[in-house]
Amino acid sequence: RMASHNMTWISYPSKTLAFSSPEEIEAFIASQNVISRLMHCYIAFFVPAGLIAGVSTLVIFIKNYLRHKALENLDLLLLHFTISNMIMIFLSFTVITRPDYLKATRLACNVLSFFFNFSYFSSQYALILTLLILLLKRFPPRTALSKAAQRPLLCIGFVLLYTFCLSLTEAVLVGTDNYHLETDCQLDPIFAWPEYEIVKFTFGFGIPLLLQILCVTVLCAKEAPAEAPALHQHIRSYSAVYIISITIFICHLFYNVMILFRTTLKLEKSIGTPKNELVMNIAEIVLFCESCASLVFILCFHKPCK
Repeated sequence: RMASHNMTWISYPSKTLAFSSPEEIEAFIASQNVISRLMHCYIAFFVPAGLIAGVSTLVIFIKNYLRHKALENLDLLLLHFTISNMIMIFLSFTVITRPDYLKATRLACNVLSFFFNFSYFSSQYALILTLLILLLKRFPPRTALSKAAQRPLLCIGFVLLYTFCLSLTEAVLVGTDNYHLETDCQLDPIFAWPEYEIVKFTFGFGIPLLLQILCVTVLCAKEAPAEAPALHQHIRSYSAVYIISITIFICHLFYNVMILFRTTLKLEKSIGTPKNELVMNIAEIVLFCESCASLVFILCFHKPCK
């Protein structure tokens, strides 16, 4: 077994600190206070807004389905996106214990991580499909691939299968030892192998970002048919999707940079500093805030919901 897969040495800096000066104690208390305040702000403001927006959106989509006996392709994908983000919000309740961590066995922590990754990957690729559908609205489909993309249930089924495989891979990369032991649990377990973060960055940020850039580039660079609306009108008509894309990019960039930084620490056999731990906690809460904000944007800017 590779040495990097032996993660018995790892722990949170806040759990292993030996303070040598009053300044270190003050800095540690300050960082704990920041985490605690951020958690309270998230639970008090973002969670209620996200859940209310999510439930309202679900009710609107269900009413539209009952009225018309069908949903538009775009609405089906946004429904999938909404459900994925609502699951993310429910899983985010694990931050309630911050600045401490949820106590759970490694097996329970891995199960939570699996569902978190499933929702995370699912919402990312649902957004890619949504951008593709918007491209097809502007540029009429001609190939077999683009016609397949207009069958959203088939596409959603493919995304669910793909994200299930990715999440299962991540569950294996959390590690297979000491499942019965109790641990400090984070949705991205600290005791996961370094490959866990690398796979998450590659398939949860790198590839989706490239696909988003490709969709936006084609949208802006390709000449639309004469009967198609102007580009600014198209963007205004589907502003919810484009606002969500920008929000996801900003929030996920911060989160994924911190994920890679944590991998670097693991490869260096370092647990980092309380400041590193603070920034990782901030990045995690920012990720959850994005899920809440995306649901609010759908409710406020998507035409059927308005």
